[in-house]
Amino acid sequence: MTSDLRRQLILSAAKRCFARHGFAGTTTRSVAAAASISEGLLFKHFPTKSALYAEILTEECQADPELHELLDHSPSTETLVELVESMVRNFLQVSDCPDQEDAQRLRLAISSHLDDGEFARVLYEKVAELIGPLFTASLQQAIETGDASTSRGNPMDLFWFAHHTLLTTALTRLPSVPCLVYGEHIQRQLCEFILRGIGLNETAIAYHLDRASRPNSGRPVVTERA
Repeated sequence: MTSDLRRQLILSAAKRCFARHGFAGTTTRSVAAAASISEGLLFKHFPTKSALYAEILTEECQADPELHELLDHSPSTETLVELVESMVRNFLQVSDCPDQEDAQRLRLAISSHLDDGEFARVLYEKVAELIGPLFTASLQQAIETGDASTSRGNPMDLFWFAHHTLLTTALTRLPSVPCLVYGEHIQRQLCEFILRGIGLNETAIAYHLDRASRPNSGRPVVTERA
């Protein structure tokens, strides 16, 4: 059996285990048993349970039609704005899923920060690999076209500033009774706040955020959700 095929079989077995028992209730030993391999062989492909779970999340993200389409876009200011809009929507909707699966994953990431940080580190690494290149290339294009100002330092720091802003916002919505209720225009406000923070000028922000609502824009209307 090839290494790639073995890896996929492990991931398939792990998905079943995580779906049945959750992250805490799943062990690498149980995943190895479900995949009919030794635990040692599993570790050759995935050194930790966190790495295994993060890989599953990455595959699910890549399979998401909206994200898959977005990642195929050419770097541009418009792509940068669409990426931020998508991040804002996803974080604001994290607690709306009926089975609460996304909310549980967010809780796992948050608790990892308060524990040994292993899962959070692996997850951030996967997110950076998946979205980082498009974000940085689009930001560079925005700078070159005059839509954004040049910023010192690592462009990915700006991405993480945006990510953690949304992470904290979503955290307030996780309890059954939200611990903080934002106003009805929170989606638009978050988009503007983040886009200003990463350096886009007001003209570019207004043009691209309003473009979705103009006739024949070719893009779906982005609805605001509180």
